[in-house]
Amino acid sequence: MPKVTKRTEGKGDAMVNTETGEETEMADDPLRPVFAPLGVQEMSGKKCEYRKVNVPQHRFTPLKEHWMALYEPVTKQMKIDMRMNLKTKKVELKTTQATEDEGALQKSADFVQAFLLGFEVQDAVALLRLDDLYLECFEIKDVKQTLKGEHMSRGIGRLAGKSGKTKFTIENATRTRIVIADQHIRILGSFQNIKIARDALCNLILGSPPGKVYSRLRSITARLSERF
Repeated sequence: MPKVTKRTEGKGDAMVNTETGEETEMADDPLRPVFAPLGVQEMSGKKCEYRKVNVPQHRFTPLKEHWMALYEPVTKQMKIDMRMNLKTKKVELKTTQATEDEGALQKSADFVQAFLLGFEVQDAVALLRLDDLYLECFEIKDVKQTLKGEHMSRGIGRLAGKSGKTKFTIENATRTRIVIADQHIRILGSFQNIKIARDALCNLILGSPPGKVYSRLRSITARLSERF
């Protein structure tokens, strides 16, 4: 049986195994109680927390078709209860005793909100897995208020491009996802990437040719790749 000796240095004590030379730290105060970390329920005063997400009228059918794809990640991964309230037309989320992550409820609400704003489930589920993803929404009139009628239609056409080419190019260059719903624009991505994509979209709205926007995106992405 290996011999164990006690070594004292300053305030802390350690047990030293004479054969292996391994040291095991000893607690300063053996009578000090050791408590397990608090769970989500204890931190909230053992009260369930709730979130409600409004469902637009035109998103009821997609929500019904993709309900299980939304329900499983929220309930199985985040351990959050989820249901659809048909009277109030809202998706209701609630923490449970099995909820471990403190931010799981807000992540789940953002996930559902992203789908209702028009993002695909495969793209929106990244909000549950990553911490530094955000949603940003703005309208074309926020950038240029004088666009009306056919000028507004041409502005939307410049954002999308032929067969969506311009939108896909900005998405791939900035590693974001963009939804263009009439005059509403939604961007999903990290804070820095959202800023780059928003600047490119604003330049297109203001009338910059796509070629000039592409060249500016190439220079910015090259600069970012060199930095990181």
